[in-house]
Amino acid sequence: MSEHINELYDKDGNLIGCLLTAEAWNYVKKDILARLGVEDESQQEEIKEPVADWETLQEYWDYDYPVDTDVHCENCGSSTEDWAADDPRKFYLTAANLAGLVSFLCVKCQAKVVKKHFKDTIKTECTPYQENKDYRR
Repeated sequence: MSEHINELYDKDGNLIGCLLTAEAWNYVKKDILARLGVEDESQQEEIKEPVADWETLQEYWDYDYPVDTDVHCENCGSSTEDWAADDPRKFYLTAANLAGLVSFLCVKCQAKVVKKHFKDTIKTECTPYQENKDYRR
């Protein structure tokens, strides 16, 4: 049918279900679970964020600009002015270090958003979700 959907049939040719790629599932999961009245158990799991690392970065902040809390995903357009204040979260903190490297996971599309803080500027990179993480191709 497509590279993202494989229909499954029984021995008599009756459609019994389908398989979705991870990318397709992440795209439609919220809508399908809502239509079926099923709670998303993965959202119920507490995601462990390295908040202590973020707080340490803030404590030793010596950049020429104030601490920034805005995050924007170039992949799906999701955006927030304060990632930590959102409820429900749009982005989860996945890493922060004293060198000014801060990364987030976009809840909507699973993209990785990295903010590289330099002395007088911030460089942002967005990497779309990849089902296969093998970069050696």
